[in-house]
Amino acid sequence: MPDISLTAVVVLCVAALAAGWVDAVVGGGGLLLLPALLLGLPGSVPAPYALGTNKAVAIVGTTGAAVTYARKAPVDVRLAVRIGLAALAGSTGGALLAAGLSTDVLKPVVMVVLVGVGAFVIFRPAFGTAPAAHPASPRRVLAAIGLAGLGIGFYDGLIGPGTGTFLVLALTAILHLDLVTASATAKIVNCCTNAGALAMFALKGTVFWQLAGLMAVFNLAGGMIGAHTALKRGAGFVRIVLLTVVCALVVKMAYEQWVA
Repeated sequence: MPDISLTAVVVLCVAALAAGWVDAVVGGGGLLLLPALLLGLPGSVPAPYALGTNKAVAIVGTTGAAVTYARKAPVDVRLAVRIGLAALAGSTGGALLAAGLSTDVLKPVVMVVLVGVGAFVIFRPAFGTAPAAHPASPRRVLAAIGLAGLGIGFYDGLIGPGTGTFLVLALTAILHLDLVTASATAKIVNCCTNAGALAMFALKGTVFWQLAGLMAVFNLAGGMIGAHTALKRGAGFVRIVLLTVVCALVVKMAYEQWVA
């Protein structure tokens, strides 16, 4: 463990709490958690330790949110696990390719997609506000496994930011889920991808387990509170948070691409 001040630890725990809430509602908690770790850890600490500790924290909050959703939302757990396993395979492939590919080429494309998604959600106020009238057809299930699983999993391994948000959008569009059920399903998928990533970081020894354990308590609390909030407030509330996160993603990626 590096020498971290008490103030930095407190800030990291607060960031973990907020990230857990955001991630449970609509995904995108990494927008808060990972930058907080990169800033809070001493500058001499290599970046992989921030990434590994981030995954160790995030998997706890994601699991807590997934359990909370599964108890109270109409989630097809078997389907979510199937998509999650596909996402795990996709993220592994993306991570392997990322070693030899400049993501700077892809980030502008992702930003354009995000702007389009934001416009779509704004001009389609009914999007994700009502559950599907009928169970998803086998064709739509396969499409969800391919796009939301393999496709977004691959993106997670290659670039990463906004994976949870993309999952919510894809599951809503493909399976015609309401936004709350899509968020619940996305949490189970995220558990699968986080587990695979954490295993890799643990094998490399790039996780600060003591710090991660403390932050995970706050992330778990944030995740469970966020899941309860989404279930209580409904799809309209999730839609507002979704648009906020999409805007934050665009700003963050634009800053990294052209300013930083």
